[in-house]
Amino acid sequence: MRRAAALGGLLMLGAALLCNQQARAQTRAAGGIYTCTDDRGIRRTSDRPIVECTDREQRVLNADGSVKRIVPPTLTAEERAEREAAERKAAEERNALNDAVRRDRNLKARFPNEAAHQRAREAALEVVRVGMRTSQQRIKELEAERKPLASEFEFYRGRTVPARLKQQLEANDTSVAAQRDLIQTQEAELQRINRIYDAELEHLRKLWNGARPGSISLVSAPAAQSDSR
Repeated sequence: MRRAAALGGLLMLGAALLCNQQARAQTRAAGGIYTCTDDRGIRRTSDRPIVECTDREQRVLNADGSVKRIVPPTLTAEERAEREAAERKAAEERNALNDAVRRDRNLKARFPNEAAHQRAREAALEVVRVGMRTSQQRIKELEAERKPLASEFEFYRGRTVPARLKQQLEANDTSVAAQRDLIQTQEAELQRINRIYDAELEHLRKLWNGARPGSISLVSAPAAQSDSR
């Protein structure tokens, strides 16, 4: 009986080992068999990625020997950095293109024709022109205020001019100079706005003539245009 029990135990152990091997074989078949030829020309196979072949592609085979997929070589740190940089650049270019397409579509929607664009230009210019007219009017007022001060100054010719009168004349001259500087700045702003609208109009004409949104570059920055409106 002891022999029978021992024999039964051996049979059970053998069955367990067989089941285990079958389970492992099924697992390998499900995951695939990795195969490659390493740098020494040795053909290798495994049920997991092969360490000796990380620098080259590995084929993953099905149970019937057909190719399930190909695992590319594992990249070095430098190669990964280069690939990531290339991917970032590609993403930036895609985003830039999407922004350009969106900008051009918005531009065409806002300005369906040249007349609409000209109205926007005139509105932007008028804001600056109002400021220029205000400065010019202020200069006239300051000139009128200076006349009695100048007459009083003549009265003291050859004598000591009161400090109060000197201060009033200096303040008047300073205000006039400030307004003239402001007018020069406003004139430069008129030129800047016209340059922006000229470049934008050239861009719009291409879009109106059928150019695809995002396919042409805009000389002037959109941010500059929005600042002038």
